[in-house]
This record gives sequence, C-alpha cells and structure tokens, in this order.
Amino acid sequence: MTIRFNEAERSKLDKLYKKTTCNSVGEYIRSVLLKEPVIIRFRNQSADDFLEEILLLRKELNAIGNNFNQLVHKLHTLDSIPEIKTWAILNESSTKIFMKKVVEIAEKMSEIYEKLERELPPIKD
Repeated sequence: MTIRFNEAERSKLDKLYKKTTCNSVGEYIRSVLLKEPVIIRFRNQSADDFLEEILLLRKELNAIGNNFNQLVHKLHTLDSIPEIKTWAILNESSTKIFMKKVVEIAEKMSEIYEKLERELPPIKD
C-alpha cells in the first residue's frame, strides 16, 4: 500500500513523528492508524536551554584549556628567568580570560538552577 502526502502534510507528519519514541515514520503511521498507543517525548525547555548553554561553555572552556596547556608546555621549555618573566607577562591576559570564563560558568549555572527551581514543583517530604 502506498500513501501520498503533499509537502505541508509531510512536514506536519514529520513534526508529530519527531515528538515520539517511534523509530520510523512508518512505525508512527501504523500505530496511529491501528489506534495503538504512541509514546510522546516530554521536552523540558528549561533543561534544553541549560544543555545548550553548558555545551557552548564547554566548547569555550576546552579551547581555553587547550591554549593553557600549550602555554604551560612552552613555559617548561624556557631556560632563563628573563624568558620566564616575559612569558608570564605575555600570558597574563590568557589567565584572566580563563578565570573570567570560570566565573561566567558559575554565574550561568546559578542562574539556570534558580530558573529551574522556580519552574519545577516543590518536592514534598
């Protein structure tokens, strides 16, 4: 049997299917047509936003960490005190950027925690 959909119908069908735990559009269509239960995924927008923010911060921290590791490796190759002093002066801004990111992450995590705390129902004892 073949079923045809126009673009708008197919788009709507895909949108509905993606909200389920079905493994294929065909599985979703069969379940709906045969009136079998379809499990819908529940998405928590706050949690999704949190994950998106954390992933961005993680990428930034990884980049900063890689740079920091390269700088420390360079430090170990320096031979004299003047070279080490020059290195420390040149890399002071990298250290400040790193520390600023750490503070930013802590603030963002607190902000997200407070937001989630406001949105979620209180835990009953």
